[in-house]
Amino acid sequence: MTTKTRRDTEDPLSSFPGYLLRRASVAALGELNDRLAEFELRHADFALLMLIRANPGLSQSEAGRMLDIQRPNMVPLVAKLEKRGLVSRKPIDRRSQAISLTAAGSRLVRKACVAVEECERELIDRVPKRLRPAVRPILLAMWRGKTDGQGTDIASDENI
Repeated sequence: MTTKTRRDTEDPLSSFPGYLLRRASVAALGELNDRLAEFELRHADFALLMLIRANPGLSQSEAGRMLDIQRPNMVPLVAKLEKRGLVSRKPIDRRSQAISLTAAGSRLVRKACVAVEECERELIDRVPKRLRPAVRPILLAMWRGKTDGQGTDIASDENI
């Protein structure tokens, strides 16, 4: 009797695009988190900092909605970044708080962006050159569902 190695074992799920997307996502996020560890950040921290940089004064609840982070997870995430001196919160009204980057947060985002951009370049370099222009539109279509159900685009790449 021969024992199959991991490489020889057939993966019956590899014919499912959603499964492959999940596997690719887990691998990419793992590599990204490894790069961000140098800055004591994880991908969710970095995503929030980038969102705040692009939208200073964004409410905490709107940031959570945009990043699909539930309120029970958003509160400690913002508190952690505030404790590190990377963001500040200011009341908008009795229920909402605006979040802004501090000077330290802006500096850290600039440095972390270099590492993230390098990680992204390495990720896309794994794709054959002729397929690279299609990667982003395909991922956006899968994320946002911009087809008529028959695979025909109902929105141009500019609108996705």
